Amino acid sequence: MKTVHVLPFALLLTGCVVGPKYVAPTVPAPPAFKESLPPAYNGALPGAWQPASPQDAAIKGKWWEIFNEPELNALEEQVNIDNQNIAQYFENFMAARAIVSEARAGLFPTLTANGTASRGGAVIINNSKSSTTTSGTSGNSGNSSGSSSSTTSVSTSSGGISLPFDVSWEPDLWGRVRNTIRQAQYSAQVSAADLENERLTEQADLAEYFFEVRGEDALQDVYNRIVRAERTQLEITHALVETGIDAPTAIPQAEITLEEAEEAAAGIAGVRATYEHAIATLIGKPASGFSLPVKALATPLPAIPVGVPSELLQRRPDIAAAERVMAAANATIGIEQAAYYPSLSLTGSAGIEQTGLKALFTMPALFWSVGAAAAQTLFDAGLRNATMRQYEATYNADVAGYKQTILTAFQQVEDYIAELRVTSQQLNRQEAALSSAQTYVKLETGRYETGLDPYPNLITAQLTLLSSEEARATLRMNELTEAVELIQSLGGGWNVSQLPSPKSIRGSGVVQQVKDGP
Repeated sequence: MKTVHVLPFALLLTGCVVGPKYVAPTVPAPPAFKESLPPAYNGALPGAWQPASPQDAAIKGKWWEIFNEPELNALEEQVNIDNQNIAQYFENFMAARAIVSEARAGLFPTLTANGTASRGGAVIINNSKSSTTTSGTSGNSGNSSGSSSSTTSVSTSSGGISLPFDVSWEPDLWGRVRNTIRQAQYSAQVSAADLENERLTEQADLAEYFFEVRGEDALQDVYNRIVRAERTQLEITHALVETGIDAPTAIPQAEITLEEAEEAAAGIAGVRATYEHAIATLIGKPASGFSLPVKALATPLPAIPVGVPSELLQRRPDIAAAERVMAAANATIGIEQAAYYPSLSLTGSAGIEQTGLKALFTMPALFWSVGAAAAQTLFDAGLRNATMRQYEATYNADVAGYKQTILTAFQQVEDYIAELRVTSQQLNRQEAALSSAQTYVKLETGRYETGLDPYPNLITAQLTLLSSEEARATLRMNELTEAVELIQSLGGGWNVSQLPSPKSIRGSGVVQQVKDGP
């Protein structure tokens, strides 16, 4: 009778869950990014880049489309499909998702079956001789008037068949299994956030490499014109030396200048090839079979909405991952606290047993038994206390890591806003310098054509213009890559609402969402 009441009592106790209640720590956020304030507050010159207004117009979805580059858009789509780093992180998420199912199995009983069959017996042979008189004929033998015969007697006994089913279950009295499930769910969320962070990293790298390639194309054009100008200058120098106008030392000087320009032009081709190969790897293609056509860098700097710092906590997948790591560590503390309490194990067995198949399924062949056992650790030399201190310290370390991740995120946004603003100021000044260099070439061309200045003066003006164009191309390339870095520091188009919830971790829809991305 006592055994009958054990199960209901255990079911009532399954509502108890020990362990600290998880509350995410608060991290104070400033009201605004300092570097995004109007020029009067951040020292920016008039005309310098500023974040887009309104501030709450956050980037969503496919953030790279803000650059309005169809070629870049097509490459980014290939990253989401064929990038092997993203594929690896996705499989890591699938493994973490499977661990959740493994943990949930602990809530249910374990049923095993172990059928046996046996057969035994004995054979006894008894030989005896007797004399008999028979008569008859056979088509294959003659008459027989007598014979000697032996008799054999056999005794057998049959075996038995047993089909027992054993059931064992440990009720989750103190929430150890439920905390294990929560820990696995939170860890799966960490894996999902890591996947999105890796996806964002790969997307940003591709955009940066794309603009690097375009920037190198612009620089290559400038250096090709510089090389042509230097070759012309060398020819003129040879002519001047032959006529006695210039000293012989002018020739090696002109040759050095040309060789340096040719070396720089060759170096640009090597850098471009490196970025091109990196793009091929990002989209999951061999570098040997991939190439980008040469095009000028003509992408304008887009307006980038920055928002407020408090929104950053919801927009960066690395912050979401750090927060879920804390939640998992908190659940681990609950798992260990359950070790302080006694455990209860319920076992039962039932089955059928009989000596023959015909009677196997009759009522007398059925058997069953039920039992319960409780266990409590009385002495472990401080093992549980030491383990608790370990898990609590791990949780505190995760809290510090979470706060540091947020501080780093604030720093990165401020850094890239400042870098982008300063680069835009430099670009504005360089545009003014380029305009002056163009005026210089125009004036010098007129003086040369009217015979007022020699041709070397015109070459010098042209080289000055090309050098100014080189500086502008470099600044424009830096401006676009810094824009990508700013968007990445803002979390791209991701939001924490896209993170699968603990209850939906096992759903197939979540798998497709995480695989395809936002």
